[in-house]
Amino acid sequence: MKLFSLLFSIKKVPQVFWSSKDPFNLRPSLTTFVFLVFGLFLFGLGESLLIASGAGTSPWTVLAQGVSQHTNFSIGFSTFLISVVVLLVWIPLKQKPGMGTILNALILAAVIDISLPHLPNPSSYLYQILQVTIGVVIVGLGSGFYLIANLGAGPRDGLMIGLQKKTNLPIVSIRTILETSAVAVGWLMGGVVGLGTAIFAFGIGPAVALGLYLVGKIAKPSEKEKFIFFQ
Repeated sequence: MKLFSLLFSIKKVPQVFWSSKDPFNLRPSLTTFVFLVFGLFLFGLGESLLIASGAGTSPWTVLAQGVSQHTNFSIGFSTFLISVVVLLVWIPLKQKPGMGTILNALILAAVIDISLPHLPNPSSYLYQILQVTIGVVIVGLGSGFYLIANLGAGPRDGLMIGLQKKTNLPIVSIRTILETSAVAVGWLMGGVVGLGTAIFAFGIGPAVALGLYLVGKIAKPSEKEKFIFFQ
């Protein structure tokens, strides 16, 4: 219960010794770059586990399905358009892109393509849900590593961070609102929702907060930096 309460108190992305000082840093230290890539690898692996489970797609894929239902666009192109719209919303939120924004798309796509054929496709509903849950936790942990690198977030994560700064709400709350909104709009437009979708929508916020907390702890931030967790 104490950990649960702690996760809902996290409002900022921690800054640690290997965090980049500027998201638009084109020459980060090797350590920062490695943690960025490692985090994105975990992110992609978690997404692959969700897809392979067969228990439902992610909330934003549901939204892309809904957009596809009302246009002549493919789900892939609909996903791209949604990402572009989200990136445009970054402008009033004053979010800065970086190499992490680009690598987010490239590494996630590569990891999903490479790992998906080798992951289990459980037929048991219980194992499907277990695989989805594991996938959500891995996505959260990967988010912790790559966001703390501070080299630019992906479209959805950048939107989450920007809205958190504007509202001062906990990261868990902001992410949950975003994911459930994407599901609701996508479902109303004809997207397909499964139990795995619901688990992701309500679980990804706490998972990302847990990832930020654990990675921040592992990196042992200085006393001066620790206050960032609770601002």
